[in-house]
Amino acid sequence: MPSDTPLWQPDEGRIADSNLRRFMDAASGLTGRPFEHYDSLYRWSVDDKESFWSLLWDHCGVIGHKGERILVDGGDIEKATWFPDARLNFAENLLRRDDDTIAIHFRAEDSVQRTMSWRELRRQVACVAGWLARQGVGPGDRVAGYVANMPEAVVAMLATASLGGIWTSTSPDFGEESVIERFGQTEPAILFAIDGYFYNGKVIDVRERAAAVQAAIPSVRQTVMIPLAGLDTPEGMLPWHSLIERSDPPELVFEPRGFNDPLYILYSSGTTGKPKCITHKVGGVLLQHLKEHRLHCDVRPGDRVFYFTTCGWMMWNWLVSALASEASLVLYDGSPFYPSGNVLWDYAEATGITLFGTSAKYIDALKNAGLEPARSHALPDLRTLCSTGSVLAPESFDYVYGAIKRDLCLASISGGTDIVSCFVLGCPIRPVWRGESQCRGLGMAVDVFDDAGRPVRGEKGELVCTQTFPCQPAFFWGDPDGEKYHEAYFARFPNCWHHGDYVELTGHDGVIIHGRSDATLNPGGVRIGTAEIYRHVEQLDEIAESLVIGQEWDNDVRIVLFLVLSGPARLDDALARKIRNTIRHKCSPRHVPAKILQVTEIPRTRSGKMVEIAVREVVHGHPVKNLHALANPDALEQYRDRPELQS
Repeated sequence: MPSDTPLWQPDEGRIADSNLRRFMDAASGLTGRPFEHYDSLYRWSVDDKESFWSLLWDHCGVIGHKGERILVDGGDIEKATWFPDARLNFAENLLRRDDDTIAIHFRAEDSVQRTMSWRELRRQVACVAGWLARQGVGPGDRVAGYVANMPEAVVAMLATASLGGIWTSTSPDFGEESVIERFGQTEPAILFAIDGYFYNGKVIDVRERAAAVQAAIPSVRQTVMIPLAGLDTPEGMLPWHSLIERSDPPELVFEPRGFNDPLYILYSSGTTGKPKCITHKVGGVLLQHLKEHRLHCDVRPGDRVFYFTTCGWMMWNWLVSALASEASLVLYDGSPFYPSGNVLWDYAEATGITLFGTSAKYIDALKNAGLEPARSHALPDLRTLCSTGSVLAPESFDYVYGAIKRDLCLASISGGTDIVSCFVLGCPIRPVWRGESQCRGLGMAVDVFDDAGRPVRGEKGELVCTQTFPCQPAFFWGDPDGEKYHEAYFARFPNCWHHGDYVELTGHDGVIIHGRSDATLNPGGVRIGTAEIYRHVEQLDEIAESLVIGQEWDNDVRIVLFLVLSGPARLDDALARKIRNTIRHKCSPRHVPAKILQVTEIPRTRSGKMVEIAVREVVHGHPVKNLHALANPDALEQYRDRPELQS
């Protein structure tokens, strides 16, 4: 399709009926300026950020006291303080409804299926909060979840937040050492753990690991076992039902908190050392997620919002916040291809999902499997498809519109655990262009810098944010002087957030993500984003997956490409020539790999991201600091001491 033709364009009715259009009208009423297009609204949102974020609070009906001051020390991105006088409670803003309509749909493969009403959700939160309070949990105390993506995880988080506590979680596929490494730093008072979970039709027993975590962390006073797999509760742990089976649940009380008080602790992947404990703010998370859901994703009351995620990925925190927009959550735990590749689309059809969120890798897997949900499923309610986790290739945009749904806002979003939200998002009133994320997020002064710190457009560079924003982390837990926090984001460019993505601003004011900056290739001093190579290599029928690194060689850097082949394909001279020719003609001669090697597996984090840096360290004979962070650490052995890389 020609590059001057969008893949999708919202019609006038959809634009007029959007939440974003209503917000633009509110902004016009506040400023006396007409906002007819997203671009003018975006510019105002960063030029007059205090007015924007204050209006967002009012427009979204945040429950709490906003206070008079919006921003203090706004010129210093590290010291800036948003809404310093505000008081609010996160759980209160998510539990706005109290009726018998469905708040949560839940499936665990084909083994468990149930729903929970808004009224029952509030009742269980009240029960668990009452129990937590009796255990002495209050403002600032940590409560941890070693849990599946299920209603009980939502209940435990909301109960913690209602008391002003801090919630932190990992998924049950994490090994005990990885969990101890995370929770051991944040020292939770209470641990919620799952008995077991389902994956590919099998039951995975988690009880021994949960007991080991409990024993290894002295701060844990009590462990509550949540049933999913129907296994017995170990001695020394409390069964979940003992907390919630009360005929007289206590009154649900919401402890007021400051806007900048801690709410969540999330963890970096830990592939280059001990995971960083990124601590996020009550008000920053709430306001940012309200903005992203309502304005960028057009989420409305009664919508059904789904994201394929685990409790160890920030997208779970993002998903749960959809309750604040009075939408129902659609939760799924297990394999997305069991018992068939249609399982998530069966679920979407049955529940009437309006926002379907997933990873770019899942979309590629659907495409490679030849599945076409548009032909096999009725999806009349589906309005938005979000993709994140890795770069969504232009060809995958084509697949979505050809095989999933034609009238669909495809939002390739990007941000991260660092901000538990996004810098780059979708926009329900703008067109979708092939291979591009639609826009920069409102209120986020996103720019692209070259290595000298100069803004560039139409060129690749570093993604930065040049102004403060409310969802910056409060701090890193266990970093009392803030040194690690400063080094992570502010050391590269003065008074500027440096995110670590290699990106490009386009002529449509969209964004193209080219990969992580620290994985960028640099042969002959020319920077090359890894996504450029993956895009073209993985279009070849013979290639299932690929991973590329730069190897230091002969006082320069040479490109090494590792391949997982499809089916009966063999890496012979003919296939190697085909790969090199494809890269030479569709990228450039500088992109052509010096070495092409076959492997059977790509090493990944537990959230499914490739670990290019860990492979690069292994190839250079350096130790990988934290193998526990990987879902499949043994895969690295295929990259170690390869004789082909010695010449």
